[in-house]
Amino acid sequence: MNKPAKSVARPKAKPPAQDKKPEQATAGTAALAAPEVREVFSRLAAAMPDPKTELEHVNPYTLLVAVVLSAQATDAGVNKATRSLFAKVDTPEKMVALGEEGLREAIKTIGLFNTKAKNVIALSKALVENHGGQVPQDRAALEALPGVGRKSANVVLNVAFGQPTIAVDTHIFRVANRTGLASGKTPLEVELGLTRIVPPDYLLNAHHWLILHGRYVCKAKKPECWRCVIASLCKFEPKPAGAASN
Repeated sequence: MNKPAKSVARPKAKPPAQDKKPEQATAGTAALAAPEVREVFSRLAAAMPDPKTELEHVNPYTLLVAVVLSAQATDAGVNKATRSLFAKVDTPEKMVALGEEGLREAIKTIGLFNTKAKNVIALSKALVENHGGQVPQDRAALEALPGVGRKSANVVLNVAFGQPTIAVDTHIFRVANRTGLASGKTPLEVELGLTRIVPPDYLLNAHHWLILHGRYVCKAKKPECWRCVIASLCKFEPKPAGAASN
């Protein structure tokens, strides 16, 4: 009598991360002193006096949706998909009416669009049922929404509601570790480190300055130290030839 074939257990698929995975910390980077930290943000503020998020949105709700969609995707890619979407769908009620299938079609150019569509519809229903259709202004309530992690919540709190939070994405994680502003092996460690050392008068915009600096100047593979306004303060070594000495 033949024995029944043993079933092979299949590994469960991991859900996609909701926030971009940060790079590894730069080991051994010396910490900046308090006067140096202030000078860093003074220079960044002079270079970018009016920093803003590059995620296009029309209200706190569309910002929340855009942030959820931006996980493991570029802001430019998200904006391309959401411009026409947000022109018609700008409230959780309208999103629920659009439905998951309609949303999938609208965001199909964005990575992981199936899971993201499911999360956006679920969080929209939660906003309608539990928050009167309004985006909550506290982190715990935001993080309770499907697809919303700490970084995403911090972006919404900062951009939509003017709270001095720091959302540590891959750019901030890299810049903080590389420059000596705040070292850490996890986004939370870097976030708490930055919150401790950033001068209060710079804290509201620190998030934007560091993201934009990391995105366009302090790049991952080839940092453009030659045009960096904080190169003379940065602890990153060795710096490429021609690095700024201001």
